[in-house]
Amino acid sequence: MKQTRRHAIAAAISLAAACATGLAWADSYPSKPITLVVAYPAGGDTDALARLFAEKLSTRVGQPVVVDNRPGASGIIGSAYVSKAAPDGYTLLLAPSTFSIAQLVLKTNGSSGYDVLNGFTPIVQTGSQPLFLVASGGSGFAGLKDAVTAAKGGKSLSYASPGSGSPMHILGEMFARASGTSLAHVPYKGVAPAVNDVLGGHVPVTFITLGPVSPYFANGKLRPLAVASAQRSPLAPNVPTLAEQGYKDVEVTAWNGLWGPRNLPPEIVKTLNGHFNEILKMPEIVARMAVLGTTPVGGDADVLGKTNAADYTRFGKVIKELGIQAD
Repeated sequence: MKQTRRHAIAAAISLAAACATGLAWADSYPSKPITLVVAYPAGGDTDALARLFAEKLSTRVGQPVVVDNRPGASGIIGSAYVSKAAPDGYTLLLAPSTFSIAQLVLKTNGSSGYDVLNGFTPIVQTGSQPLFLVASGGSGFAGLKDAVTAAKGGKSLSYASPGSGSPMHILGEMFARASGTSLAHVPYKGVAPAVNDVLGGHVPVTFITLGPVSPYFANGKLRPLAVASAQRSPLAPNVPTLAEQGYKDVEVTAWNGLWGPRNLPPEIVKTLNGHFNEILKMPEIVARMAVLGTTPVGGDADVLGKTNAADYTRFGKVIKELGIQAD
């Protein structure tokens, strides 16, 4: 009995010492450079946001924050890299909402090496992004009705997306069902190459976030046809919603968020979450994010975790219903 009690006391002392050590470690975090992984090529909106955040975070913590682009497989390669990193706060992932659903479309069957729902530690949801249907200036589409008429008239109508399993891919298939058209999905390795091919007239339309395309609206190189949100976006108030144009229940909103590997210590999560919530309130950051078509979100880490789980469930059902698979 006495021996059991001694063991319990010893265990309690060890636990207290471990907690004290962990807190001391957290107090010194970060003590070396942080790597912020982006699972897409340079030039897209996720990459632009990562570089924006990296600069501000570096200033706040007094350590370099280096953006590391690891593109491929609709973000799965970069995400897998972070999932295998040490949970010490020095390897992080800034991911768009493709993170939630890419594996379901690519049908990796666990071969990607990580669990979308339980394999990472949510830190903060950095932003929310409405999705737009945008046409090439050379397509001849003055409005959404023209694009639908062309698709129904037997004309081959393709749409570009940043990759299979992206929210843009899912939105394209949802719109095809709602409009009674057959659309050909053309996936790219990120936002920038998708936009470039629409600009070049190689693909007539794209479902995309606002930031990479809005600079081309004024000169007519690109034309917004609709936004896939419940209400018009304050970032582009003149663009009608799909619902306004007769296509209800075709709503998809993208987001981006900061993740760490599984089992990231709560103290590190709290530190990073606090820094990002302050960064997301900075007027210059809010203004720059608006240019990139993104509205700051912030809040507790649970906000990101719940958003990810909701998308995984909702779009998992849509993927099964529509038989969506990688192209």
